Amino acid sequence: MFVKHLEDCEEFIAGDNSILREVLHPKNDKIKIGYSIAYAKVKPGETTYLHKLKSSEVYFILSGEGEIYVDGEQKKVFSGHVVHIPPNSTQKIRNVGNTDLEFLCIVYPAWKAEDEEILE
Repeated sequence: MFVKHLEDCEEFIAGDNSILREVLHPKNDKIKIGYSIAYAKVKPGETTYLHKLKSSEVYFILSGEGEIYVDGEQKKVFSGHVVHIPPNSTQKIRNVGNTDLEFLCIVYPAWKAEDEEILE
């Protein structure tokens, strides 16, 4: 069994300008998994940079409200929404609420810096 607390994960500014904590990643944790999970936060009024990943990604919205942009399509999202982002899709998310927009990012295969391209 493997158990880890969010507060034990270092917080940093990710390449897309979100506030991130890597919750589970095979490069950091002694577990054999093919995916990674990060906890992300976007402050009110902020937008992540337009970017794309070679990997498939899923956002699970925990709290707040936002607008997500994937390949030119825009949708409003809030707590409970799940968004699938296909590989190589351009994407960004904007916090349109008054509180932090918090979500999990599940990436398969596991996120690697060389698989991400910042477009702006």
